[in-house]
Amino acid sequence: MSVTTKKPGLRRPSQSPIHAEALLGALPHPLLVIGEGTIEYANTAAEDFFQMSADVLCRRTLTELVAFGSPLIALVEQVQRNDTTVNEYGVELGSFRFEAPKLVDLYGGPIAESPGRVMIMLQQRSMAHMIERQLTHRAAARSVSGLAAVLAHEIKNPLSGIRGAAQLLESDRTESDRTLTQLICAESDRICKLVDRMEIFGDERPIQREAVNIHDVLDHVKQLARSGFARQIKIVENYDPSLPAVPGSRDKLIQVFLNLVKNAAEAIGEERAEGKITLTTSFRPGVRLSVPGSQARVSLPLEIAVEDNGAGVPADLMPHLFDPFITTKPSGTGLGLALVAKIIGDHGGIIECDSRPRFTVFRALMPMADSEPAPAEQA
Repeated sequence: MSVTTKKPGLRRPSQSPIHAEALLGALPHPLLVIGEGTIEYANTAAEDFFQMSADVLCRRTLTELVAFGSPLIALVEQVQRNDTTVNEYGVELGSFRFEAPKLVDLYGGPIAESPGRVMIMLQQRSMAHMIERQLTHRAAARSVSGLAAVLAHEIKNPLSGIRGAAQLLESDRTESDRTLTQLICAESDRICKLVDRMEIFGDERPIQREAVNIHDVLDHVKQLARSGFARQIKIVENYDPSLPAVPGSRDKLIQVFLNLVKNAAEAIGEERAEGKITLTTSFRPGVRLSVPGSQARVSLPLEIAVEDNGAGVPADLMPHLFDPFITTKPSGTGLGLALVAKIIGDHGGIIECDSRPRFTVFRALMPMADSEPAPAEQA
């Protein structure tokens, strides 16, 4: 005769019932139940995603919620037709509730107990895509590092010879000829400055880290901007005063945010009286980045954002914004944002941009400085 014993400390499922609606409501991703084209259920994440309450969502049909010809409608029809799960990745989902389409992954499947009904889960690609693209930005910066080392040797040395020869020729030339030799010197200097900027990418030395108050960095950047390139532009602060310190180099962080604020000012233009740049800091727990080659995950809870109401970034440039030599400025080199991505990456953070007309924001997610030194590892 077999005897069944109950393990101490364990409870049967019937003793602690968890309602299905509570489980669905706790999911971090938007979830909808569709029946015959109408929305029958929406969880809390779906309310946030569509910026509508569940009661309002459930009074609408799917065709009223999303844009005409949306891939979401086709996916629901495919699930109902084939009675099987369907996944689609990297779909642009449009809705009258969105200012711009959102990039999402779609997961749809039939509900066995309710024929004809489909459960849809959406996963917004913003954070996953941000991390994926950030790794690409770092790879691009490393490729520029190698190119910079070659340029320093193969270009700067011959240029110095060309410039020296032009100066020698200038001494016994006519005034018209001197104009040409001065042009040679000026263009040689300009190329040398470009190469000098690229050499920064070749600096692979580890950053000397210290606990940096990011608000001191932003205040210094704001002071420089107001006394120079952003004199006519309103700069607004939206700080979280309790934000902890960032581990890194104060000078390099100033370089990053000065570059971003300068770009924002140039996007607004001097002629726009209503131009505004907003500097925001906030604490966002829960954002973590996997470290390649290890099981470690780094927390990135500090968000520093630079927002402007300029013309915005062209849509075709957005995927390549942090790549070297990509620029919208007639006289730009396309190295500024690539250098920003490198410095943020060297600090262990990531950076992303969201842009549409009259709204562009660069968000840097950074680690938090340890309040106490880490204990030494046991041998």
